[in-house]
Amino acid sequence: MAEILLARHGQTGDNADGRILGRRDPPLTAAGVEQARRLAAGLCDSGLAAVWTSPLQRARATADIVGAALGLAPSVEADLAESARGRWEGRRVAELAAHEPEAFAAFVAGDPAFAFPGGESLGAQAQRTRRALALVAAGPLPALVVAHAGTVRAALALAGRPVPPESALAHGEVVARLEVACGRAG
Repeated sequence: MAEILLARHGQTGDNADGRILGRRDPPLTAAGVEQARRLAAGLCDSGLAAVWTSPLQRARATADIVGAALGLAPSVEADLAESARGRWEGRRVAELAAHEPEAFAAFVAGDPAFAFPGGESLGAQAQRTRRALALVAAGPLPALVVAHAGTVRAALALAGRPVPPESALAHGEVVARLEVACGRAG
């Protein structure tokens, strides 16, 4: 048995401002860079064999900091990108919860049928995440995946585990571990 560790990228200004990011591509804040450094320090003795990342710069920057500390070059995988969140991108979470309570509740609950208005469904993101995890599981293990709250939630749902709200997933930390047997994530 080996593991895939799932980490959320470091904080961005939009995260700090309580906004939905989706495919928006802001850089890490100074706090986000420090979170990435702490993540790297915590993984120095982990025996990681690979680091994978979403192509979005907040995840790539986090993975680059970890990779540099571990002597591993991160591999970029497009299917690890955050969900396309359509008209919700850039809007504040509190505003969405107040003005679109039913849709927001479905999003928080991780309902696979939920689709962001003008964007991607959680089910479609789960399909992308499944492909990405299969690729990671076929490579050197244990591996770290630096991605996004939506990607982590999709991975947990695929593994049959409880899906926490995005707000419960800390920035710049390993937020979940998946056991891998025989080259498959589960």
